[in-house]
Amino acid sequence: MRITLLIVLLLLPFNGMAKDCVVLLHGLARSAGAMETMQQALDDAGYHSVNVDYPSRDYSVEALAPMAITPALAQCRAEQSRVIHFVTHSMGGILLRQYLQHNVITDLGRVVMMGPPNQGSQVVDNLKDVPGFEAFNGPAGMQLGTGEHDIPKQLGPVSFELGVIAGTSSINLLLSNFLPNPDDGKVSVENTKVQGMCALVTVAVSHPFLMQRQQVIDQVLHFLRSGSFFGDNAQQFTCPAQRQVKPA
Repeated sequence: MRITLLIVLLLLPFNGMAKDCVVLLHGLARSAGAMETMQQALDDAGYHSVNVDYPSRDYSVEALAPMAITPALAQCRAEQSRVIHFVTHSMGGILLRQYLQHNVITDLGRVVMMGPPNQGSQVVDNLKDVPGFEAFNGPAGMQLGTGEHDIPKQLGPVSFELGVIAGTSSINLLLSNFLPNPDDGKVSVENTKVQGMCALVTVAVSHPFLMQRQQVIDQVLHFLRSGSFFGDNAQQFTCPAQRQVKPA
């Protein structure tokens, strides 16, 4: 009897050894390849990562959110992960907010958004009627303006543990002319903010490179472990969702 019980126990999965999972969501007109440097750093840090590739220019935000996130959650849970974190770039953060408007992720951990247009982007406001803009950016790209009827303004406050990384360097001065300073060439620092966020840090990195720079990767890992950023440019806010999550 004891031998049989021992065999059964050995065959059962040991959840204590399961890694925390991190879902990576790239931004508009990018692919999972853009997040590979970040993914490698997360894997090296002991997380199980799921780097999602989704057709960002083919569908609306409402359609893309479940398309990208539902399968990723299934992959994390198949690994018996205790907690599921998210690391997003640009529009990827809007997809997560959209998903959470209609779904509950009971095992949701911490979220880091890099350069998210949480209040929309004035670049879209100014260029959406320019010929070719919609063809290149697709239906979702047209939804990322700052108007009251645009997706970012429809989503409301966040209720999860969120840290935002905002860039302050631009390689596109033409687009920066449309934005309040400081900005990263696509989104102003002010428009990355959202009610309910727990922390903000600014970095001298431009929008396309946020997910690749070591200083950003270090901040992402720090927030996933501690719920805070570090350094002189880091700010911490009182947020309802703040809680302790054990490091991976």
